[in-house]
Amino acid sequence: MANPATVETGMDFLMTEEMNLLRQSARDFAETEIKPHVMKYDEAQEFPMEVVRKMAELGFLGATVPTDLGGAGLSALEFVVIMEEISRIDPSVGLTLAAHSGLCLQHLLLFADPARQKKYIPDLASGKKIGSWCLTEPFSGSDAGGMKTTATLQGDWYILNGSKSFITNGSYASTFVVMAKTDPTKGKKGISALIVDKDFGGVSVGKKENKLGMRASDTVQINLENVKVPKENLLGHEGDGFKQALAVLDGGRVGIAALSVGLAQGALDAAVKYSKERQQFGKTLSEFQAIQFSLADMATEIQAARLLTYKAAASKAKGDDINLIAAQAKYFASEVAQRAATASVQVLGGYGFIKDYPVEKFYRDVKLLTIGEGTSEVQKMVIAKNLLQ
Repeated sequence: MANPATVETGMDFLMTEEMNLLRQSARDFAETEIKPHVMKYDEAQEFPMEVVRKMAELGFLGATVPTDLGGAGLSALEFVVIMEEISRIDPSVGLTLAAHSGLCLQHLLLFADPARQKKYIPDLASGKKIGSWCLTEPFSGSDAGGMKTTATLQGDWYILNGSKSFITNGSYASTFVVMAKTDPTKGKKGISALIVDKDFGGVSVGKKENKLGMRASDTVQINLENVKVPKENLLGHEGDGFKQALAVLDGGRVGIAALSVGLAQGALDAAVKYSKERQQFGKTLSEFQAIQFSLADMATEIQAARLLTYKAAASKAKGDDINLIAAQAKYFASEVAQRAATASVQVLGGYGFIKDYPVEKFYRDVKLLTIGEGTSEVQKMVIAKNLLQ
């Protein structure tokens, strides 16, 4: 089994020297700035603001933003490398980065007009402001067409009313991309996307969710009461919102796949380390074939998930249609991560069940990955639709 510090050598045919340096930078940052505080953040459900600030200083928050808009100008594949390394240490921080960069910022990069891009993107890329993306509602999850939030045009303003749930970064965000119905009679075709500033008035933070895992990632309800949104903050045209959301989710799923690979690798690293140290019946666990086979299965599946994720990221970087490959990567990587987290707890036995070891947290964190940004069942629907069309 490759040492965790050299796991990237298995991807040499995809990695440039610059990308390997980026990986090492992200890894060093995660080990130094995040790892010592992981359980403190988790136990207190504390949003790691200082870590987010430092990620901004390294250019991680605006990784894929063009340099002329204040970003690092990196590719989708390079962003995946960052996501993987951050999530290997704390998936909660990876999720914070995914919502800010992979959803909010990406929506603006894809669909905002140049004036809105210049107004909003530099502050988000620099970390001066945090971004959030608002699609899900209390009564509409996978069925986005069932949303109740409305945006009614009155002169030069949209009046926004409704509630959004499970909103990542919601308590700390200053810039929101909100999906709302501008024509409730048209179902999905009546959904539009708008840029909302927290200081517009009428935007408030509701219930903070008390979660099983990903507890350092902020997840709240956002309430919108008679929020006046300038007409020019409409992204694209009325009725484009649902199509835009699907396109953003395709890219976001690549990020969640990378998060899954990172979590799975972190679980495997912990299991390998423990198996070499723990002795039973006069020898280390790593000398037992049952443990060896478990580790071998984990390592093989993780490498396969990594390859699929990198393929999806490379396709995104080229501007290809990634609807199918993104769904495949997100589905497979998240399921692999779930199996790896479970297996790592089993390798550690009783110690895998206590908080002194990192696998307990990976086990709690991982379940969200088969749910968020489209459940595994939704991913299979997307894959099947592509096969059968």
